[in-house]
Amino acid sequence: MPDPASPATSLPDPASLPDPVSPATSLPDPASPATSLPAPASPATSLPAPAPEPPAGPAADRPGYRAVFRVREFRFVFVAHLFSLLGVVVSELALTVLVYDLTRSPLLSSLTFALGFLPYLLGGTLLAGLTDRLPPRRILVVCDLVCSACVAAMVVPATPVAVLLVLRCAIAVVSPVFNGTRMATLADILGEGDLFVLGRSLLRIVSQSALLTGFAVGGVLLTLVPPRGALAVTTVTFLVSALLLRLGTARRPARAAGSAAGGLSGTWAVLRNRRVRALMLMFWVPPLFAVVPEALAAPYADEIGVSTAALGLLMCALPVGTIVGELFAGSFLSTATRSRIVLPLAVTGVLPYLLYAPEPGVALAVAALFLAGATGAYTLGLDAWFVAAVPEEQRGRAMTLMTAGMMTVQGIGMAGAGIAAEFAPVHTVVAGAGVVGTLCLLAAAAELRASGATEK
Repeated sequence: MPDPASPATSLPDPASLPDPVSPATSLPDPASPATSLPAPASPATSLPAPAPEPPAGPAADRPGYRAVFRVREFRFVFVAHLFSLLGVVVSELALTVLVYDLTRSPLLSSLTFALGFLPYLLGGTLLAGLTDRLPPRRILVVCDLVCSACVAAMVVPATPVAVLLVLRCAIAVVSPVFNGTRMATLADILGEGDLFVLGRSLLRIVSQSALLTGFAVGGVLLTLVPPRGALAVTTVTFLVSALLLRLGTARRPARAAGSAAGGLSGTWAVLRNRRVRALMLMFWVPPLFAVVPEALAAPYADEIGVSTAALGLLMCALPVGTIVGELFAGSFLSTATRSRIVLPLAVTGVLPYLLYAPEPGVALAVAALFLAGATGAYTLGLDAWFVAAVPEEQRGRAMTLMTAGMMTVQGIGMAGAGIAAEFAPVHTVVAGAGVVGTLCLLAAAAELRASGATEK
């Protein structure tokens, strides 16, 4: 499932999309187990040794991505993420085509994408408590199994369109549970320091790469098999992900099994923490405005009269910038430097959208999108602040809420952009998002400083 932690993401991870697993743009993820589910058999070994410490010396503050891959459990989580993300992207594309083939309705076809965003809020608030009250490996495995079962039901020829949409919605409801649990489990596997930050960065990079290659893979697959055949393939990818997580990660107890704070009361308990609330706000505000040019890429291409190839450049520029920014920050910047650049990059993240004001051509628009994506490097430092601020017994719930909020605001941002473009030229809407977004980010940054969350 996708990782929605990247502001530029639009896969509903899934779900990231949204993750994430999300369409897009932050992809969706599966499913919430019930407390009555049987625990998986205990492996012969118990918890693995703590994640290896970075070597001492000049590079001690910058272990690099290779150090993350030296952790065996992370390798399993990473490969499982690849399979799960592939399943999300291909299933979304295949389902969209299938619904259109059955109904010939563009509205119902596009609705399958919308259902990847909106249910995140429901799942994130009502099911977030499961992430701390149940063993994390059990949640991750059951989520993938439920997702596989939902897609398998879509393959049945007799399944009505209404049921197809319900199944799509069900996957999106449980996606934040998977994403939040996986994010919290990364802190258990990699520790709360630099390895965790780099591990999160790698998962985000994979999610962003899915925007560039995932739909191409799905398109090729659909030329070889019908939509239901493509859906059948994705049931296998989810099963492979479940198997990798079951065999490759250790069994850990629930973080807060005896906690009485469940449901909405537990959610409010997390949000009452001013530092955590301020950090969540800084995760939520950037993607609300970052998705505007992506949502309006096709109308903008039509407005300036460019080809489909130019539209592809407009769609790719933001995720490419995000990948480049993350790789540079993770590979060349120290932990202290990544912390120092959080607020400057976050506050200026949508400022490049002002380049849209004079209705630029493709080259300048692509440059603006690339620069906006590259500022997403601030998320590495923000991840470190977040994991340090959240109490361990609330970590799963807090991370579920954070990822659910990110996917939800992306859906709101896309819808808002479409509404605004009904009343104003596209280039004016994008430039306006740059102005309003920057003002909102300045306010969020002021609250973050006042909360003390930047003092690490």
